Amino acid sequence: MGPETTTRKRSARAEAKRELIVGCAMRHFAAEGLQGARIEDMAIELGIAKGSIFQHYGSKAGLFLACYKHAVAALPTWLDAPVEIQAVGFFAVVRYWLDRTEHYIEEDRIPYRVVLIGNYSTDLELRRDINRWLVSEDPYGTLEFVEWGQRRGEVRTDVDLETIVSLVDWLSGAIQDALVTEELDPGLFHRWRNQPERQRMRVDHFGVLLQSAIGTVGAVTQSSGG
Repeated sequence: MGPETTTRKRSARAEAKRELIVGCAMRHFAAEGLQGARIEDMAIELGIAKGSIFQHYGSKAGLFLACYKHAVAALPTWLDAPVEIQAVGFFAVVRYWLDRTEHYIEEDRIPYRVVLIGNYSTDLELRRDINRWLVSEDPYGTLEFVEWGQRRGEVRTDVDLETIVSLVDWLSGAIQDALVTEELDPGLFHRWRNQPERQRMRVDHFGVLLQSAIGTVGAVTQSSGG
């Protein structure tokens, strides 16, 4: 066995160990939050030394950042919407993903909770690292999505592209997070519990506001009926 083969095997083992650590950590962060999750508990569950986790990720913040990236990668991009939805247009795709709130709850509960924690429950330094990664990597494919909408003639081209991308990311993320948070943490939104018509109205109003901000005159309007 040559040195290159040995190195590759060690690298593969290290990567497999990192994947196990992240998977375990995501469950703990999702259940306990950033502050409540304990590295000691993760190490016990994995049957490894606590120092081994720090060896791979440096700190609890470094581990959470890795979990955040992994969680975002598990969520769909804008243009993962079905072809028939894309055929209707840009704002139909936006509406489609907003209407998929239950999917995030039922199928992607752990990654979405990790994303919510990263977005709203981190200190300034960690949040800065998250923002820097989001801007550099564009994991949701928002730039490609906006350019696609512009090519279709539905999204304005007289406004700076990066400004539109930031607007779509921030506004859609905020409304979607609010919708999902109502299910994950209903105590935060007790006034609107069990009011699906209220949720639909909020999505409708968001669509109107977003389209009025970045849509062209000829863009297809998406009503509550889809």
